[in-house]
Amino acid sequence: MNMAAPSTIPAGISEEEWKIRCDLAALYRLVAHHRMTDLIYTHISARIPGPEHHFLINSYGVMFHEMRASDLVKIDVDGNILEPEGRSGLHVNAAGFTIHSAIHMAREDLVAVIHTHTSAGIAVSAQEHGLLPISQHALKFYGCLGYHGYEGIALDLDERDRLVADLGPHKAMILRNHGLLVGGTTIPDAWSQIYYLERACQAQVAALAGGAKLVLPPEEVRLKTAEQFAPKNPPSPHINLAWEASLRLIENDPISYRS
Repeated sequence: MNMAAPSTIPAGISEEEWKIRCDLAALYRLVAHHRMTDLIYTHISARIPGPEHHFLINSYGVMFHEMRASDLVKIDVDGNILEPEGRSGLHVNAAGFTIHSAIHMAREDLVAVIHTHTSAGIAVSAQEHGLLPISQHALKFYGCLGYHGYEGIALDLDERDRLVADLGPHKAMILRNHGLLVGGTTIPDAWSQIYYLERACQAQVAALAGGAKLVLPPEEVRLKTAEQFAPKNPPSPHINLAWEASLRLIENDPISYRS
């Protein structure tokens, strides 16, 4: 995607960070476009390169469909706001900080983290069997999906260790009675993860609502499909193709996400 002209970058923010801000703001807009939002709640974050584990998260109170690069807030793993002088008055949600800081502290491979409270995601999170291997979308996560039990609103910092342990080596996790959580090695990768997991949950809710007996692929087909979806190094180029195509959905928004 095209980065905003250097003259639009606020003082104290590097061009590298501004590029990440623009991509992250676009990700917020795409989540809104696909109706995965919950008013001002849930969060998407992106790590800033460097050993400090600084990351960007939304300014609490800004709706996802109106998110701009300048609305994002840089914080450290202790929740301290690190914005340059002249960008005061910003604040972040405490529960969002707990969940996202946990992942950014422990998983340097995951650049971006998305948490959602969609109807389908919450519904599957409340089903004892979890995500069923009944669709191609679901098989992307076969054998590589974590589950974390509900502990109440995520305000206790000691929950971070349990979140990380339950995620394990995976990129995706279902938060029981709560919603969905995914990470990506890039922002486009995170978008791919949440899109597929959300669609898998939507398909499951619809299939179970029909009341008919479900057809499950045999185990060898499940394993084969999961392997076909398995991360490659470098990641499959179709992830970036899908990202660039998705950006066209929001290019004509009245206020640019790059502002």
